[in-house]
This record gives sequence, C-alpha cells and structure tokens, in this order.
Amino acid sequence: MTFGWRVAYQGRTPPPGSVVRPDERLSWPRTVGLGAQHVVAMFGATFVFPLVMGLNPQLAIMMSGIATICFLLIVKNKVPSYLGTSASFVGGVAAIRAQGGDDQHVTGAILIAGGVLLVVGLLVHFLGAQIIHAVLPPVVTGAVVLLIGFNLAPVVADTYWPQDQWVALITMLVAIGIMVGVRGFLGRIAIFVALVFGYVLSWLVDRVFGKITSYDAGAGHDTTHWRVNFDAVKSAKWIGFPSKTSGIGTHQIPGWHFPEFKWAFILLVLPAVIALVAENTGHVKAVAEMTGDDLDPYMGRAIAADGFGTVVASTFGGSPTTTYAENIGVMAATRVYSTAAYYVAALVAILFGLSPKFGALVAATPGGVLGGITVVLYGMIGLLGVKIWTENRVDFGNPLNLVPIAAGVIIGIGNTSLKFTDNFSLSGIALGTIVTIVCYHAARIIAPAHLKAGAGDAPEESGSAGGVPVQE
Repeated sequence: MTFGWRVAYQGRTPPPGSVVRPDERLSWPRTVGLGAQHVVAMFGATFVFPLVMGLNPQLAIMMSGIATICFLLIVKNKVPSYLGTSASFVGGVAAIRAQGGDDQHVTGAILIAGGVLLVVGLLVHFLGAQIIHAVLPPVVTGAVVLLIGFNLAPVVADTYWPQDQWVALITMLVAIGIMVGVRGFLGRIAIFVALVFGYVLSWLVDRVFGKITSYDAGAGHDTTHWRVNFDAVKSAKWIGFPSKTSGIGTHQIPGWHFPEFKWAFILLVLPAVIALVAENTGHVKAVAEMTGDDLDPYMGRAIAADGFGTVVASTFGGSPTTTYAENIGVMAATRVYSTAAYYVAALVAILFGLSPKFGALVAATPGGVLGGITVVLYGMIGLLGVKIWTENRVDFGNPLNLVPIAAGVIIGIGNTSLKFTDNFSLSGIALGTIVTIVCYHAARIIAPAHLKAGAGDAPEESGSAGGVPVQE
C-alpha cells in the first residue's frame, strides 16, 4: 500500500472519457474539489439515518470519516469507497426502541453485528467469495432486504407521519418529484434536497399558522409545539466534540456514549449483517467493473473493513457504516477513482463532526419532514429486495423458492413473535430472517432434484452476486 499517488494528466482535468485510477490523483485543488463532491453525495443519507435511529448525526458524520480511513487502509487503497451510515439497521433499531431499549442498547447491538460482519469478511477472505452464494443465495438476501424495509411501515405511520401530516405529504411528493423528474447529480441527492425543503417549509408554516398541536415523539403524546425549534442550535458551540448522551429512556438526548449489551436486542439487528454482505459484494463488483481491476481478492477485506468501521463507530455511540452507492455513482459519472479524493472526503466529514452547532441544526429536523422522507426511504429499501430477485431471475413459480420465503417474509413484516421464556423471545426481522434461512436450506435438503435444478439460486455472471445497495 502506498500514499504516493501518481499524478495523472499532469494534474489537469482529464479529457472526456478518460480514467483516473485508484492509485492516481489529479492536482490537489482538483482532488479536494472531488473529495468535497463525495461529501455532498453521502451527506444526506449519512445524517438522515442517524436521525431516524435516534442517534447523534454530528457524531455519525465524524465517525463516517474515521471509518472510511480505516476502510481504505484495510483494503490497501485498492477499493475506492466511502463508508456512510447504513440503512440496514433501521428496522432492528426501531424494534429495540419499541421494546424499551435505549441508545446504549442500540449501539451495543450494532457493535456485535459489526463484529459478526468482520468475521464473515475474514471467512470470505480465506475461503473465497463462493461461500456467500452458498449460504445466502439471492432468493434469501432479497427476502431479508425486503422485510428490513417493509417492517418499518408502522414507524412511519405511528411516529413520524402523525407529527405533521401535511408537511410530511408535501415533503414526500417533493422527494418523489426530484427523484423521478430531475436528472444528474441533483436527482441523486433527492432525499437531502427534500429534507432541506421540508425544513424550510416547516419554518414558514410556523411563521404563518403558529404552533401545531400534534403527536410529540419526545413527549410520547400530543403537545402544542413549534415545528422547528432553534433553541439548541443557538446555544450550541461552533467548534467542539459531540456532547455525551444525557437523559434516560425515550427522553435521551443522543451524543457519544459507550455501548451496553443485551442478547434479545442483539438478535434484532443481526439480520442486517446479511444485507450488508450482499451490499458490500455488489459494491465491490460494481467498482471492479468500472475500474477493470480484479477485486475478488479484496472482497473479504472490504466486508471485514465495513464490519471494523461499524465496530469503531458504535464503540463511541456512532451509527453503523456501509459502503455507499451514492459515491460509487459519483465515480461512475466522473470516471475518477482516486482514493486520494476519499481521504479528502473523510477529513472533511471529520471537520463537520467537530461542529456542535451543525449537529444541533440537523437534530432539529421536524418530525413531519422525517415522515415524508422515511415513507419513501423505507419503501425503497424493501423494494430493493425485489430488485435482487429480478436481477438474479429468481423463479417464484418454483415451490422451493416460494414457500419458505413467503413464510419468512410474512413473519418478519407482520412482527410475529415466538416466546421461548419470560425473558427471551424472537420477533419481527430477527424471527423472519431465521425462518427464511433455516426453512430455505431445510427445503433444499428434502426437495426433489427437479426443484433444485430449477431454483435459480445462483447469481448471473454479469450480475451483482445477489447484492444491491440498500441505502440508495
């Protein structure tokens, strides 16, 4: 591994269609500009998902930069990528909080999941990528991603949407309009643009109509309050580390903290590991296709590095991490794959994380705005599971695919529970994932040969190995 990037095209802007490889860079001013573009690309999702998980967005931005540097070092600068906040954990975190878990329990569960992902990466590194396809074929990974998204529907309906239904509706329509109707980079950051729009709209509605009487997530009941409250923003410092988590239960003010561990909560987030394995696999293959490099030898390193980044971030109360499709999209558009730009992006993110005022501004995002963007985001996460199925031509006319997956998906989305003792039960995503994996492989054992032959559980050679980005 070297940090001595070769200067490509004498540092000048590359000719149209030309490529800047991972071990190359442009002039430092151009590289800084590209790094800033990567920050903008990851920024929206990286602070939105901590908000919906109830974690500190300022800390999440900072730890995403640190995790990205760790990732680049572990993959020896061979896989250009940014580690932003993962959406795959949102469902598990919502389930933890529904069962009375606090911030410490959330990050404790995430830390263990990150450790498991790290171990999976090591296994892939030493045993080869084929182990992923054997244990987690596309029919299974698609089901897990689908139930991770659709299991979140009650969170939108019960928590965010009731806080301000009209702002939520308008924000949702703006997000859909930008995603579908706007081309280029602005369309790629549609969620971020819609969030800013909703923020401004809420402030204007406050000025015109005054306070709203509606559900207050912090209080747990209806109150009369401003949609946008800048009190915390005004009192926050411009420069400083995120504050420590304070308060208890549902009234916690998120900040940095050390994790606590509870097995019942850990099991709720472990299904996210499956989604992250598929996600990282797909991203590495996408980068390999763009750069023309054989990155299969680095597949295990990339998965392990993602797990390590999640462990580091959650140790101090940060959000889980994952490679970001948004940044891969920027590379595809610019054809600049320089890892130097990612180091710049990571350093810029760390600097953002050193501004408490920025963190307070993000944390003041109105609940109605979150309702509008989460109804789109959660649905997209779920439908990405369907995308895995279609891209890998999963045949649901085959009972081997249809029956066990149907059972697991309904158990997960319906939040069905299975009680073992007075103190331990499985429900929702955790139970649905276990049923999906166990029943599918058990069905393969007893199924006749003609059903196995027609199951179509091997990914296409040109496909994504059963993985698609979960946070797109």
